[in-house]
Amino acid sequence: MRRTVRFVIALCAFAAFAAPASLAAERMWVGFHDDPSFRWVPDRASRIQSSSREGATIMRLLVQWNLAAPARPSNPANPFDPAYIFDDVDEALRSAQETDMEVMLTISGSPRWANGGKNPNVMPQRLADFTAFARAIATRYSGRFSGYPHVRFYSVWNEPNLNLFLTPQFNAAGKSVAPANYAKLYAAAYTGLKAGSPTAQIAIGETSARGRDRRVPGVSDTHSPGKFAELVAKANPRLKFDAWSHHPYPFNPNSRPGQVVNWPNVSLASLPRFNTSLKTWFKRTSAPIWITEYGHQTKPEDAFGVAYPTQAAYVQQAIAMARKFPFVGMFIWFVYQDDQGQPWESGLYRSGGAPKGSSPTRFGASARPLDARNGVFSFRAGTMTPLVTLYTRRFCVGDTTGESIGMTWRIFRAGRLINVGQQTSALRVDCTIRARLRFRSPMVKGVTYVATFALNDKNGVVLSRRLTIRGT
Repeated sequence: MRRTVRFVIALCAFAAFAAPASLAAERMWVGFHDDPSFRWVPDRASRIQSSSREGATIMRLLVQWNLAAPARPSNPANPFDPAYIFDDVDEALRSAQETDMEVMLTISGSPRWANGGKNPNVMPQRLADFTAFARAIATRYSGRFSGYPHVRFYSVWNEPNLNLFLTPQFNAAGKSVAPANYAKLYAAAYTGLKAGSPTAQIAIGETSARGRDRRVPGVSDTHSPGKFAELVAKANPRLKFDAWSHHPYPFNPNSRPGQVVNWPNVSLASLPRFNTSLKTWFKRTSAPIWITEYGHQTKPEDAFGVAYPTQAAYVQQAIAMARKFPFVGMFIWFVYQDDQGQPWESGLYRSGGAPKGSSPTRFGASARPLDARNGVFSFRAGTMTPLVTLYTRRFCVGDTTGESIGMTWRIFRAGRLINVGQQTSALRVDCTIRARLRFRSPMVKGVTYVATFALNDKNGVVLSRRLTIRGT
């Protein structure tokens, strides 16, 4: 999102998108991106706790390389090189883990020592320096070091289709250069992230919703997200990624979530076309999309925002739209609470802490049914001992990798208990455990089962999970 833009005049139409329920995303990671609230304000820990109580299962943080490494580290691949400044990130990750939440880190912005003394939106002169930083941060948060929580999700660079965050977008002759440069940046970061944390899930893109795809004198250069993605794929169609991350804000702060925009700009309503195009451009059979920023500013905080009741309605509408797309696995609202140091008033709470009407309640009502920790699994008919994975982030607060986690599981069919069992499972480095369920008779094609889990560790911490299991 371009923080300096307050109002953009756009000609648009409004439309609601509907998808068959059978094609909807049944689970999504839903949460907030709000660095001031979660890292810097005095009550940051309580804000993280509150967001979790209100249904958030993930938080996104922007880790700027130029701020984390203002001076060149002597050993840049070493996650504990004294030149690195990660204290606020460490604390936020620990607080998130205590509330059973996952975290996504977006790495962006090059330091002056790496880019020839220029601004953070300039490419590093040596891509190897970015690879080393990516490796350092992924290693630090790989789960292998006590007190440094495992991070499951990463993305690379913030809104690289805007000159504000990646320059140049075009060369002196007006030829597009940013997409090809970003392809190199992403590949360098991917190599480092995977070297540091092989199980990390990594998103490409982090694109802004709109752009012009040509130079306009006196105006900051931009690419539309569709054209940018197409040219990234053209530069390197073999790039590996777990999802394309995107910020499908409406063009006007007060436009509805269903706003239709001219392609290759991409709003919420454009995501199906974007998904199809990504698969074509990158020659993939699937191309998941993570919505890593979305929000509506409010008035009176912003003159062009929407009233509190309208924001509450838009929260619910936006999440409902996202869940109708089976390829969307994440929805992150920007921001949790307004802050004087953050010039974007789309928080669900005012800067003083008062809720903006029913916005927090609407968010929770929309987020809780989508809790990705309560997964959905499919197994072939005839299976009797399916193996499932459970997200158990909270146990990593007091337990080390390999510790035994106890559980009692129950399997239901049409509300009737059909089996119950107990077992232990070793806590894995990524804060998950595996469970082997046992059916008394083979799973039936077309039948949906529910498995509930009561989980506990040696410290008396108790978690519950509820999985949906289908026979196919």
